Amino acid sequence: MSKVDVFQRDVFALTRAIPYGRVTSYGAIARSIGAAGAARRVGWVLNTSFNVVPPVPAHRVVNRQGLLTGRMHFPEDHPMEAQLKAEGVEISDCGVVNFAEKFWDPQVEWLD
Repeated sequence: MSKVDVFQRDVFALTRAIPYGRVTSYGAIARSIGAAGAARRVGWVLNTSFNVVPPVPAHRVVNRQGLLTGRMHFPEDHPMEAQLKAEGVEISDCGVVNFAEKFWDPQVEWLD
């Protein structure tokens, strides 16, 4: 398996582990899979996830400030904001309200 395939597999696996109604950041995913500094690469990989089976809940990944910076990449019929709101995540000004409370840290909660 190539390094690209391993990176994608790891990003998808960790993203699938994000609990319903919670969010994490691109950087948190990168750090958790041993690729600190690769937050942008995580975003690019998630941009390829929209038709993957089983589904990858890429809408649960935001930037380090809780902003929905990837929202423009989502299909019009499944906008990022609408998917988060459907899970009970409140959004205001393209950002997660109470981000610290909604933030899921995979290094603490996934790797237990």
